[in-house]
Amino acid sequence: MNEDVEIENIAEDVYERRTFIIDKGQEPLRIDKWLQIRIEGATRNKIQKGIDSGFVTVNNKNIKSNYKVKPGDEILVMTFVNPEYSELKAENISLNIVYEDADVLVLNKPPNMVVHPGIGNFRGTLLNGVAYHLLQQNPNLDDDELPRFGLVHRIDKNTTGLIVYAKTGEAAAHLAKQFFNHTVQRKYVALVWGDVKEDKGLVNAHIARHQQFRKMFAAYPEGDIGKHAITHYSVLERMNYVTLVECVLETGRTHQIRVHMRHLGHTLFNDWEYGGDRILKGTIYTKYKQFVDNCFTICPRCALHAKTLGFIHPRTNELMFFEAPIPNDMEQVIDKWRRYVGNVKLEEE
Repeated sequence: MNEDVEIENIAEDVYERRTFIIDKGQEPLRIDKWLQIRIEGATRNKIQKGIDSGFVTVNNKNIKSNYKVKPGDEILVMTFVNPEYSELKAENISLNIVYEDADVLVLNKPPNMVVHPGIGNFRGTLLNGVAYHLLQQNPNLDDDELPRFGLVHRIDKNTTGLIVYAKTGEAAAHLAKQFFNHTVQRKYVALVWGDVKEDKGLVNAHIARHQQFRKMFAAYPEGDIGKHAITHYSVLERMNYVTLVECVLETGRTHQIRVHMRHLGHTLFNDWEYGGDRILKGTIYTKYKQFVDNCFTICPRCALHAKTLGFIHPRTNELMFFEAPIPNDMEQVIDKWRRYVGNVKLEEE
């Protein structure tokens, strides 16, 4: 009996990586038929499409559906793991397109927009808008051909910034592997509570769902609970009670920056899920409270922005690099903190 030797979520938990090792006694058998027997719910047609798109490799090489497995073969399969929705409705939603060609679509996501449909969010997501955009380009696409596979990473609802979408299966497989190999270049900018002690550092702590609050995640620095996660950070600007930091992801876990910075003692500014929507550093004076409340009103979300994104183009093999400026709501709050700190220093002098 052949068994999975590895099952691992990759590319920010959008895809699942499954590895099979062929038994010594296995007789030659077409790989599409072999996989159909072992993957629950898989159809021959879907498997063949996955093979054609590069989502299935044997011994690290792309193969065709008529390849016959043999003893010792190592088969790697990447499958889409989002069981929360089964259909994707195209919607005419305005998209901020930074770059587009036949293979990839790079978008600058606004705040308060969910990336993909799920429970409670079947409409109005970024992916609904992408589906409409692609149908305008190719009206002959069928509903079941709307490329959900093209989503290779995610950012949170209230996080702004860059996200890449693959327009073909081949591009999706190529980009998903880059995310898995940690070769994608990503930098985030975050405003956090407190004066971060070190100019540079890293947080190395597993991430798993919070044991009490299932919608939240928590850091587990010791033991094997959760998934391995590493975040590098550096200070961009200090403003007494808050700090502007740059974060570079070595891994891509759900809520990673939010959880890791909270674990470090510096919860993201106005991150209501993790307690950043209240005063965590500062004075007890009424004017200070009013100032912070005004900042919350201007930026009514977690102050996190995916600023840069770099990857190897799946067709040309060229390095593509993009940068999105800090959005207006965050920029206004940062400027307010600068002025506030400046006024405090003048009063002290």
